[in-house]
Amino acid sequence: MKTSAAPSQPRTEAEVRIDLAAAYRLAALAGWDDTIYTHLSAAVPGEPGVYLLNEFGLGFDEVCASSLVKVDVRGRVVDGTGRRVNPSGFAIHGAVHAGRPDVECVIHLHAPWGVALAMLPGGLRPTSQWAMRLHGRLGRHAYEGLALGADEQARLVANLGALDGLILENHGTLTVGRSVAETYLLMHILERAAQAQLRAMAAGGGRVLQVDEALAELTHRQWIGDGTERDGDAEWPALLRRVDRLSPGFRD
Repeated sequence: MKTSAAPSQPRTEAEVRIDLAAAYRLAALAGWDDTIYTHLSAAVPGEPGVYLLNEFGLGFDEVCASSLVKVDVRGRVVDGTGRRVNPSGFAIHGAVHAGRPDVECVIHLHAPWGVALAMLPGGLRPTSQWAMRLHGRLGRHAYEGLALGADEQARLVANLGALDGLILENHGTLTVGRSVAETYLLMHILERAAQAQLRAMAAGGGRVLQVDEALAELTHRQWIGDGTERDGDAEWPALLRRVDRLSPGFRD
């Protein structure tokens, strides 16, 4: 399915800031925001253990590249601005960035369909091509409250392992990726897959048509191709053009 190679040039902080601000705006346009809560974060190139997070109190539609705050994995603001960040934001994001230094971006949302999916014991099933694109890539984490304690953070990171995301039971969803684009696209696919499954379950009295493990695995392999292109590489330029049209100012 995928054909073009992933970009190999090192990323700059300015590029990451623009992509992350764009992802916030796109999330707002998609209706994924939860007033001033939940977060999208991205590691700062060349600064191990430091990542970008939204300033607490801003809506997703207000975030721009310059308003993103530099935070370390212990939740300390390190850019000298003294701006506030949400403790629950760095509790989850700091733990994941510390445990997965291979990822650039972490997205945690309380988006409507993802939260509904998180209430189902069976989770995401191989019921659509969206779901099969995520086959074998998601783990689960049991609800323990607001994820503020070090013990739970360790369990969350262990449940994530080397996977691309988690269903946070009774809570929401989380995706990680090697780029902002990849992480955003994975969340887009997850939210679409959840919406399709839940609508079908509602229409069918809980019964849905799903494929077997072998076919789900085959479809997943067809999606990922030879692995040289990341999720989001093909889609991100079009998404940037969309946010430029519909929510300008994010590059500031």
